[in-house]
Amino acid sequence: EAARGLPNACYTDAEFFRFEQRRLFARHWTAVGVGAEIPNPGDVKPVSVAGQPVILVRGRDGALRGFHNVCSHRGMTLVTQPCNGQAGLRCPSHSWAYGLDGALKATPFVGGAGQNSHPDFTKADKGLKPVRVGIFWDIVFVDLSGEAPALEEWMRPVAERWHYYDASRMRHGAAEDSTGQFTLQANWKLAMENFCESYHLPWIHPGLNSYSRLEDHYHIFGSSFAGQGSRKYSPVESGNGHFPQLTGLPPEAVSGAEYLAVFPNLWLGAQCDHFYAVILDPVAPDRVVETMHLYYVGEEAAQASGYAPLREQNKRLWSQVFLEDVGVVEGMQRGRASPAFDGGC
Repeated sequence: EAARGLPNACYTDAEFFRFEQRRLFARHWTAVGVGAEIPNPGDVKPVSVAGQPVILVRGRDGALRGFHNVCSHRGMTLVTQPCNGQAGLRCPSHSWAYGLDGALKATPFVGGAGQNSHPDFTKADKGLKPVRVGIFWDIVFVDLSGEAPALEEWMRPVAERWHYYDASRMRHGAAEDSTGQFTLQANWKLAMENFCESYHLPWIHPGLNSYSRLEDHYHIFGSSFAGQGSRKYSPVESGNGHFPQLTGLPPEAVSGAEYLAVFPNLWLGAQCDHFYAVILDPVAPDRVVETMHLYYVGEEAAQASGYAPLREQNKRLWSQVFLEDVGVVEGMQRGRASPAFDGGC
């Protein structure tokens, strides 16, 4: 009876958004991508974390590393687009070059025209500044502070709740039919809040509600997540059959599914035959970008052409669900401009 939502300013105010970036996204594990986007040595992906430019780099040793995406010389952004097969990183401003391990390798003309060194200049302490990176179920997290608890500890409640899902068998689907992106003119918290509740299903998701009804749902609360589950899951099928399913699942995980919003910016959906990760990137107080990744059981289901129609069908299904939420979430954002709204009930 006494519960109320946050004040309107928490969804609209630029200063509060900057406060969140400093105190929340810069101090905790923030989801920024998936390992499948940078699988090979020399793969590089720029991301933004708490408004700061960061690069993810797959080294020659296969390790995934993170660095602040700025040259040590003049602070130039090194990478602006994902790229593959890089031998190193080169600054477009003065051509300083860095290895995939972040070490400064070359400083052309630093001692004058034609002089690539200087007795008073050392490279050893001028490499790229590292950023703490962790991976859970192929999802890549960044901790800018370097002081957050171990990622394994943060994600332990999820791993324990879903202990019967063998994530090692899951593979990211072919890029063209297993990724999607949605931009909402709304605050990121409204998207997170909407994902956690099923009350809106009958009106916003009539297709989904036709087989997974409101009364089939239950709510979930944990120390690092909140969400909902459904006791009715209908696997995707077509004339080509259906996806392979994980073995060893309890009956309720075969006939049902669960959906967790992991704080601060990750959605996870677990079904017997696939799971998804949706990463939220808060761009502004009134803008958030959602990026969806779909995973399947085994390499064949994830990549083989024979499963492409099923993957495309599954992507259309989830894309439709997420798109149906856009107007509602954006409408709630517009409503935050009204002084008549006091946080809701």
